[in-house]
Amino acid sequence: MRQKTKKGKKSKEDTESNLRTPIVCVMGHVDHGKTSLLDRIRGTTVAKSEAGLITQHIGATEIPLDLVEDFCGSNFRGSMQVPGLLFIDTPGHHAFTSLRSRGGALADLAILIVDVNDGFRPQTIESLNILKRFKTPFVVAANKIDRISGWRATENSPFARTLPNQNERVQEELDTRIYELVGELYKYGFDSNRYDRIRDFTRNVGIIPVSAITGEGVPDLLMVLVGLAQRFLKDNLMIQSSGPGVGTILEVKEERGLGTTLDVILYDGEIRVGDNIIVGTSRDPVVTKIRALLKPRPLAEIRSEERFLPVRHVVAASGIKVSAPKLENALAGSTIRVVGQEEDAEALSKEIKQELEAVRIDTESVGVTLKADTIGSLEGLVGELKSREIPIHSADVGPISRRDIIKASALQDPLHSAVLGFNVDLLPDAIFEIQKGDVPVFQSDVIYTLLDNYEDWIEERKMRMEQERLEAIIRPGCIRLLPDCVFRQSKPAIVGVQVVGGVIRHQVSLIRQDGAMVGSIKGIQERNENVGSATSGQEVAVSIDGPTVGRQIHEGDILYVNIPEKHARIIEQELKPKMSDDELNILEEYLDIRRKKDPFWGR
Repeated sequence: MRQKTKKGKKSKEDTESNLRTPIVCVMGHVDHGKTSLLDRIRGTTVAKSEAGLITQHIGATEIPLDLVEDFCGSNFRGSMQVPGLLFIDTPGHHAFTSLRSRGGALADLAILIVDVNDGFRPQTIESLNILKRFKTPFVVAANKIDRISGWRATENSPFARTLPNQNERVQEELDTRIYELVGELYKYGFDSNRYDRIRDFTRNVGIIPVSAITGEGVPDLLMVLVGLAQRFLKDNLMIQSSGPGVGTILEVKEERGLGTTLDVILYDGEIRVGDNIIVGTSRDPVVTKIRALLKPRPLAEIRSEERFLPVRHVVAASGIKVSAPKLENALAGSTIRVVGQEEDAEALSKEIKQELEAVRIDTESVGVTLKADTIGSLEGLVGELKSREIPIHSADVGPISRRDIIKASALQDPLHSAVLGFNVDLLPDAIFEIQKGDVPVFQSDVIYTLLDNYEDWIEERKMRMEQERLEAIIRPGCIRLLPDCVFRQSKPAIVGVQVVGGVIRHQVSLIRQDGAMVGSIKGIQERNENVGSATSGQEVAVSIDGPTVGRQIHEGDILYVNIPEKHARIIEQELKPKMSDDELNILEEYLDIRRKKDPFWGR
């Protein structure tokens, strides 16, 4: 039992001991060095194992304060009470928002990594907008300073020690790029400066020059983060020693000797062996009891760690492995909650189920079918699709099944009759269904590759549909019945004609110069060969269903292709610039014929 003051308030010593580990979310554009920075801190190579070198699931790395102190060396200043730092390496800004929505203020601080040579990119800007929306304190890590031409690297050196080693030109180049970042941040409403020129970090965003490859500036980054957490986040970092733990499931794994286990970020309260917990699943949440808790070694990343230390009790914030019965259907990305003594397990289960149902979509009448491997991935993808204004017909967790293909094929809109699968398998019955129809299926284990591939297909499909639409338009055409070339008088009439202008095709109807309807072309032959069309100057034989030669039509008659009014509007609005002179002349003659009867026809 922790000692308390007589008035029931905690003492200063108790307050400091109750500071939980601050959670730091690492954000930034693809390839700007998020995972590489953590690799430098923890000395691992997680980045090299990621699909497409882009982090696709949320990893948690715990760095105790003594290791921060060791890394910083003489750069470590002052007395710090925070236990350390828990880094979340995100697949992008969407993981940050989705975890935050389920865990309240999950991220206490954020690092926005920017390639100092590349500047702001689309995901940088999107991350900034989210940080502003949630009012999350952050610093900017201006990464890849070692790539500035002429840079002299000093491994793991604090910035103040490595800067004097650079010549004047390199220092000026770095200053120029830092001030470019200052200008970009100002555009989005943030006052900023290089961190060592800032006195008040509550009013200014600190920009810390770093290199994830050489480690330069990384001690400064860690010190600033610890200082920010200690000085400005004390109220947010308070924990209740008896509070039931709440966390997010990162991954569901089979572990030898333990069975199904959960990798979890515990972001609130505490958890013990023997606690009853509620776990979100693909169906109804399950209630079970913790058999074992394991923690990765300090600096180890929870996804790649093989050696875990058994513990009895864990306090937020922390990355842990949970072993318990009935975890087979646990859903990555969903919530895990400890059931407190005075809490209603049924009410908590209902709350978790509602969280999951809020992410799933199965009500929209149009849109793509989306499948993902975890709730977190699904929530991120839904958000990304909505930001790109791509409608979603259904969104759920799990492999792509035959039912998904059938649902997509039933949609009327050909542009959205598609299935997008992120990091999921294609079931055998789905493969059989795909072979029967023409539903495109896009799969990838890189989020942005998946969406870019779909959008590329959309553009190609739109172009093809537009081409097909314009090809279906009945274009101007005119024929003259040649003398002595009547091969059959009727049923159908077969006559030799010359194409005066434009084009004639099968199934188009014909009118006379007085506007009277004649019939429709059933076939076209040139030198006894069937052809699909004939253009200006060609002499061909045509079969015309409807008229009788000598009654409705005669040798020498001029007949025009009958253009529907809707088609005439499209021709005038879209096709005129692409038409030949003979087509334009025939169009004007045809329009004159129709407008003699109705002056507003086709307008």
